[in-house]
Amino acid sequence: MQVFHTLDAIYDENSKVLILGSMPSVKSRELGFYYAHPKNRFWKTLSLVYNEEIKDTKEDKIAFLKKHHIALFDVLKSCDIASSSDASIKNPVPNDFTPILEKAQIKAIFTTGTKAYQLYQKYCYKSTNIEAILLPSTSPANCQKGIEEKLISSYSRIREYTDFD
Repeated sequence: MQVFHTLDAIYDENSKVLILGSMPSVKSRELGFYYAHPKNRFWKTLSLVYNEEIKDTKEDKIAFLKKHHIALFDVLKSCDIASSSDASIKNPVPNDFTPILEKAQIKAIFTTGTKAYQLYQKYCYKSTNIEAILLPSTSPANCQKGIEEKLISSYSRIREYTDFD
């Protein structure tokens, strides 16, 4: 089924890192916000990395991202996808990151999961000229043993670019 990205990019002029998923999940599209599936560990992981509670509201999550100089978006503008399965993605059309890169001072781009990384490298790197840094997926489908520690350790790298003065 062809799916179009309907979520606004979250960023401002103070954003230092850009975190990219592949495409919003069915639940995220349904609820109108990033990483909205209750079993997705994205928000919990960022909360632990920054040692700060993130409330469940969309407004609180946006405030958290902006406070920590994090921009959030997805690699794809549209694609054919079965449910929320990254493995099923076909006919990908990348998003345009120009507005974000012109307004913000992005120092690093992180991708959440292998598919987002591969799509970014194939379709976006040549226009951004910023190498992506691969982070593990926080999806409930990625539940191997020890993933919590791996997530926190990997996502802590974001702080190298967001912690200053």
